[in-house]
Amino acid sequence: MDTIAQALIMGIVQGITEFLPISSSGHLILVPYVLGWNGGFINSLAFSVMLHMGTLVALLVYFRRDWLELIPAGLATIRDRSFRGDRNRKLAWLILVSTIPAVIAGPILNDTLESAVRAAGVVAVTMVLGGAIIWLADRWGAKDRDLDRLTFPQSLVIGVAQALALVPGISRSGISISAGLFVGLTRESAARFSFLMATPVIAGAGAFEMLKLIRGEAGPGLQLAPLVVGMIAALVSGLAAIHFLLRYLRSNSLTVFVVYRLVIAAFVAVLLVVR
Repeated sequence: MDTIAQALIMGIVQGITEFLPISSSGHLILVPYVLGWNGGFINSLAFSVMLHMGTLVALLVYFRRDWLELIPAGLATIRDRSFRGDRNRKLAWLILVSTIPAVIAGPILNDTLESAVRAAGVVAVTMVLGGAIIWLADRWGAKDRDLDRLTFPQSLVIGVAQALALVPGISRSGISISAGLFVGLTRESAARFSFLMATPVIAGAGAFEMLKLIRGEAGPGLQLAPLVVGMIAALVSGLAAIHFLLRYLRSNSLTVFVVYRLVIAAFVAVLLVVR
């Protein structure tokens, strides 16, 4: 298949699966495996960086009004040393606290976990495990709190859960939304907090990978057209996925995503046996 077509498919997959609770890292392993795309530019570090930049831009565009309020509010807290009853001041610091586990674990464990659990069979197993966590959270969570009632210990718990998404197949959005449900957030509030806390984490991951590019670890030679196509596809599909999930969770459960995970895991298991 043409590299640009591959870039388009992978960009769409990245944008959708980064924000729906079905694991982007798992799908970026499974899609090339199923379609027989081995090696090449599509699996290069440079392409991975641009896909992450596409989803980062999607977050910044969708939540631009939130960040235009949160950043000044967070800085004002430093100046005044007080939240002054301002929900944005508190939320800014809740997000900061939630990113601490990923900031610590990411640089230490990312490369090790990516290489250790990159096999399709392992991803199928983690897809099932991630689905089980989502299913339990959706049923056991009280779902009676909005973000105004989120505490700092609870935000740290959600941050620890997000760090577990370094394992492909678990899903960053899936595990962090599940943690939000376990501490009592409504589905929509859990998803919104998951997306807001993802912004600095994805930015940090992109910067970390960018350093590798600067050090000359890009892999196959750079190809501008697939880079641009992949990034734009990730941006557009990411925006659509964020909008869809926030609206969907206002009145629906997460069961459909659990079922999807089980179906994908079963499909991969059959494919492994056949091959």
